[in-house]
Amino acid sequence: MLVPSFQRFSLRSAAAPSTLCSSSSRLFSTSTPYKYDRLSKFWIPTSGLTEKEKREDIDDTTADLVRGGFLRQAHSGVFHMLPLGQRVQAKLEKLIDKHMSSIDANKVSLSSISSEELWKKTNRLQGTQLLKLRDRKGNKLLLCPTHEEEITSLVKSLLVSYKSLPLRLYQISRKYRDEMRPRQGLLRAKEFLMKDLYTFDHLQSEAMETYEQVREAYANFFAELKIPYLVAQADSGAIGGDLSHEYHFVSPNGEDTIFTCNSCSYVANEEVATPRASELETPGLIQSWRGLSKDRWKYVEVFAMVDAVNNAAEAQINIHAVKKIYSDLDTAFTAVPDSHVSDHKDKKVIRILDANVARHVEAGTVTLPPPAHDKEIITTHVAPASQSLFAVELSTPCPSCNAPSGSLTANRAIEIGHTFYLGTRYSAPLGLVTSSPPLPGESDRRAVSRPVQMGCHGIGVSRLLSAAAGLLRDERGLNWPRAIAPWEVLVVPSSDKIDAADVEWAAAGALQDLDVVVDDRKDRGLGWKLKDAELMGPGVIVVLGTKWQQDRKAEVRCRRLDIFQDVEADKVGEVVRSILERL
Repeated sequence: MLVPSFQRFSLRSAAAPSTLCSSSSRLFSTSTPYKYDRLSKFWIPTSGLTEKEKREDIDDTTADLVRGGFLRQAHSGVFHMLPLGQRVQAKLEKLIDKHMSSIDANKVSLSSISSEELWKKTNRLQGTQLLKLRDRKGNKLLLCPTHEEEITSLVKSLLVSYKSLPLRLYQISRKYRDEMRPRQGLLRAKEFLMKDLYTFDHLQSEAMETYEQVREAYANFFAELKIPYLVAQADSGAIGGDLSHEYHFVSPNGEDTIFTCNSCSYVANEEVATPRASELETPGLIQSWRGLSKDRWKYVEVFAMVDAVNNAAEAQINIHAVKKIYSDLDTAFTAVPDSHVSDHKDKKVIRILDANVARHVEAGTVTLPPPAHDKEIITTHVAPASQSLFAVELSTPCPSCNAPSGSLTANRAIEIGHTFYLGTRYSAPLGLVTSSPPLPGESDRRAVSRPVQMGCHGIGVSRLLSAAAGLLRDERGLNWPRAIAPWEVLVVPSSDKIDAADVEWAAAGALQDLDVVVDDRKDRGLGWKLKDAELMGPGVIVVLGTKWQQDRKAEVRCRRLDIFQDVEADKVGEVVRSILERL
């Protein structure tokens, strides 16, 4: 069930007149407040693309946002948000504030500048997308792509006792990454707006309760947008941690691949999705892969057996499945070539075998090659029989359910949110600890120093804006969800002949307490205004035209729901509200 509709951006206090009059003598008294917006007061540069934008061949969604007057590109991967875009963004932020408040999160604003020294402590300074800089004194700084280090350092300096936990802090701020190839407008930009919530708990059990509360808040937030979304099991990637979920809009323009089962609720990112493991009595082909440990001193060699009978010779190793066996695997490396091994002779080798390879090696039916350049094998891990080390493929049997017809389907998707349980990934290296009494079962009766349990939960605000625009757009323009539309209702008088009192009645009377704007621009005709309105994408358009003058009927339009109807004056408010409830 949807959560209650969030309080609208502009509240209106003007009451509708008890009867509808027909001449200018019926104007409201001069004390009546005008609470609706007027397009003549807004800078809305709706126009075609610049020559530069045409040359860069921007995607359709970004083109609509540019033509609709929402944003403009400043540089490659960098955008200016214009008044219309700012209204949508502000509504998104209000909606986020509402749902963060529901879990008692406090809003902060952290600096976008961090120090390299802080990132060294968490072993994240080697990231290739960091935008680095130096001040006039030569201090090494960077523009934050995320704020785990800074928020952990801040809380460490201010946390007095474990009794002050739980603590939930969030911000909506600009982030930066040095994208090699910015693309798809706001979806893959160098500068972007993100909501990041950081949670701090005393014990792991309490951190898990917090994680579930955040997931519930996210579900309520996305429900208000009324756009279908998927929640997928995911890998924690560069952020780190042991548990994470991604939130996606299914879209052909997405950069992620999400696998869903046609028989059960299984949903997983391709990074963590693995096929159902099966026992091979006859030795099959062996696929191998080599990676690196996080400390860069150990090679990780992986061997997994494919079923040659079922022609699976092209099966690929899933490095995220490997990480479940060996948690210190550095997933930033897709593969390490032999040439790299020959250049680093002091490194050791860790081997990981799937259950089929281990069983046939033990039986003597297969033999594994020695490590490259005769490096020393210091340990060998064997995956459980129930866990495959391969990546999934289309129509792979579902690894979660036992339904005979259960198979996986791939969907392209846009990630718009992510929740991470970080554990002590940042609190331990940065020294965020508390001293607390021993827990039941602990033998030592003295106070125990424990790293604080952390979580990180993000929503890509600018990315979500673009993703929502792209999902609902059509060949005529944008169609925003009601919750974040620049305006819920646009009233368009057909000409100056429409009585000013009638316009005011519609905007501040029949539609009171809705987010309404009137297109009162004098230099444009009705046809141009309607095309402009469809490009901007308000929820409902109310036209006061010829039929209004003749029969007191307004044209009520909603392109997204394919509604175009003439409505009697006393029914306009009722009809518009019923349409908005569906958006």
